[in-house]
Amino acid sequence: MSQTRPARSTAPSSTIEREIKLCVDSDFRLPDIPGGIVLPRRRLTSTYYDTAAHDLAQARITLRHRSERGKTVWQLKIPLGLDRQEVELADRHDQPPAVFRELLALHLGTGQLVPVATVRVWRTGLRVRRHRAPMAEIALDSVAVLMNGCVTQRFRELEIEQRGPDATALEELEQLLRRTGARDHDGRPKLFRALSLASPAPDVPPAPDAPVAMHVRWALAQQVRWLLAHDPGTRLGTEPESLHQMRVATRRLRAVLRAARPVLLLDWAASLQGELSWLGQVLGPARDLDVQIAHFTEAAAGLDVRDRPLLVQLVTQLRSQRDHVHQVLLTELNSARYVELIRRIRQAAHDPAMVESPLTLHDLASGEFKKLRRAVRQLGTSPKDAALHEVRIKTKRARYAAELALWSAGKPASRFIKRARAVQDRLGTYQDALQAEVSLRAFLKSATTVRDGFVIGRLVERQRARRETVRKELTSLIKRLLKQGKNSWG
Repeated sequence: MSQTRPARSTAPSSTIEREIKLCVDSDFRLPDIPGGIVLPRRRLTSTYYDTAAHDLAQARITLRHRSERGKTVWQLKIPLGLDRQEVELADRHDQPPAVFRELLALHLGTGQLVPVATVRVWRTGLRVRRHRAPMAEIALDSVAVLMNGCVTQRFRELEIEQRGPDATALEELEQLLRRTGARDHDGRPKLFRALSLASPAPDVPPAPDAPVAMHVRWALAQQVRWLLAHDPGTRLGTEPESLHQMRVATRRLRAVLRAARPVLLLDWAASLQGELSWLGQVLGPARDLDVQIAHFTEAAAGLDVRDRPLLVQLVTQLRSQRDHVHQVLLTELNSARYVELIRRIRQAAHDPAMVESPLTLHDLASGEFKKLRRAVRQLGTSPKDAALHEVRIKTKRARYAAELALWSAGKPASRFIKRARAVQDRLGTYQDALQAEVSLRAFLKSATTVRDGFVIGRLVERQRARRETVRKELTSLIKRLLKQGKNSWG
């Protein structure tokens, strides 16, 4: 899949885009806002690229070539959980950069990127500050859609984009702007409006009494779509959340197949589960390193100033390992095996290999809960780490099976999911503390001073304290989980 990259002036940069869109009338004007600084008026011309079938747009991905005052950049916007990540590359070439085509390989397939719309935006705006720190930017855009040099459509819209850590700032500014005439936006990006495309409709879950096959198909489709959405960000590797969400989707797909095994063709389900297990193993090392990097970065801030360089050195080592693991990950994501797996899960979401069965979704969820209950009963009074990890796995599976049955079981399933998530989160903390101790002990071998050894020892004790705290909390959490499971599934 690799291609020769055209020369470019800089490496891609990326930011997380959190924004609220609003519609406005032609006579709308930005009100005075405390802390608001007027920004210079701008004129932006963007040519959007997609396949002829609009594959990127349907995946909520946009690729555009933007020019402003003689400067040109390529901008790629990809899903990141409920937000979007904007990747920018300064490049004067008029064809999409190879690095972007590589990120989009899964979505493009054999399709070719072609210009699909040109949009010109006249932008006025405000930068809003609070306590001298950036809070948000408000952009009032007057948009003209161009076809063959002629304007075919005009519209105006407001965008409020978060610039600081306070997420409530967007809601506060939204309410203020609504009071001055702004109103609901349909959520479509400018490209969708330019092409008169409807936003991809949210998948409505099947009716509670719908056949099991419909619920299984719906659950598989949700996770396949989520996995595909985060493939580009995982390839890019700049935001850990992309890989995390891709791994979650992989795990949920496996859980759905496992829970629904009694109503699926056995060999078909087992083969697909095996390949998803392989993908989970491919994604796992990078995710584990992301968790450790985040933990030790935060832990460094809590150390004395003279001790912080030690953890900075550890984080640097972990980042180096992460870079290596990422290259291995890319090799696998570019492999024929991965491409074939994607083809198979897409097909599975469209037409899973079902068999006739009298079992209901309640039966499937009940089966996974019983497996969890057996694992809990085997814990004993002083469970080993491996036994706790097994309970964590069983809790995840029971939770995902409950999510499969959610639309038919209603509130009892919802309550069980909440209890399962609490247990799962605490056991996740336990596992993270175990891995952190392993990293610290490995790092101890490179300690050069008594002080370094002392600090590492203190940090090891903190990981043990984290685990002990979890152990103390688990008894009551698991008791409530089992009680709710009995109420929900019998």
